[in-house]
Amino acid sequence: MKPTPLYASVLVALTSSLPAHAWFRVACTAPLVSERVDPVISPNSNPSNHVHNRGDGDKSNGGPGLKAFPPGFKMLSGNPAARSQKYPRGEGSQGELRERAVFWSCLRYTTSNPGYDGWGFPTTDCEAGFNARIHMPACWDGVVSIPDSTVIKIVQQLNLQKNVDSTDHMSHVAYLSQMDNGVCPSTHPVYMMKLFYEVTWDVHAFASRWNPAVDKWPFVYSTGDPTGYSWHGDFQNGWDTTALQNAIDQCNNPNDETGQGVTEACSYLTVVDANVANQCKISPVINEQTDGSLSRLPGCNPIQAGPGDATLYSDSNCPF
Repeated sequence: MKPTPLYASVLVALTSSLPAHAWFRVACTAPLVSERVDPVISPNSNPSNHVHNRGDGDKSNGGPGLKAFPPGFKMLSGNPAARSQKYPRGEGSQGELRERAVFWSCLRYTTSNPGYDGWGFPTTDCEAGFNARIHMPACWDGVVSIPDSTVIKIVQQLNLQKNVDSTDHMSHVAYLSQMDNGVCPSTHPVYMMKLFYEVTWDVHAFASRWNPAVDKWPFVYSTGDPTGYSWHGDFQNGWDTTALQNAIDQCNNPNDETGQGVTEACSYLTVVDANVANQCKISPVINEQTDGSLSRLPGCNPIQAGPGDATLYSDSNCPF
């Protein structure tokens, strides 16, 4: 069973140590391509471990003093190998925040059943959709602030390029202390736009094929995950940095539409009509079937239920 995305979007919030006061929402269109290619984790190794949907939109928060993503910037949120919770919820470490950043909402507003949120997979049908969500890190180690009332010195100006990524695609970034808001750790003092991804899957289309009173949740992620803990997202900057910085600095007025999430109100951003954007496609690099009726998940992704982390195989070391 492969549920169909009802919609996907990215929220761009302008946030610092205070609650977000400006944001814009980018409704993602149909994927550009679905295939086993991962330009962030394995850019030089095709095929990658599991199937990815590649889109062209992002959503986040911003405000004065925030930095636009520099050219070449990459980051990852979540853990494709995760199969269980490891940290006490609310403990506040970066490891716990990484776990908490990946969650979902079981939407049921089309019925009298109450909706609910959680981590891992739900246990019931979600009549109005299974809404999977990801918070991205919003703190960067790219520059260091000098504690002076008038001076902020960029001490790594000549080496910024090396900080647009890290070996694990996470060490150069960190989460805000309150996820949506809060403060950046001293090790990552640069506040950036905060991205929040969400994808709503039409799981209700398969409601007749399982019984929640008897059966376990029947859906798995392309990582071979029946638990839901491996939900993850990555980001590779494709924004025009100048345009994005102008949008951050100028389109954040809480008294007009630029501060109310109306992307079209920001003169520095161009919104392409969804019908036009849906025509944008790229040809797959990997020649394999990733949709329809399959005998197994694409790649080497056996079902691994945990609770320990799953083993991620490549095609070359697949034992099955």
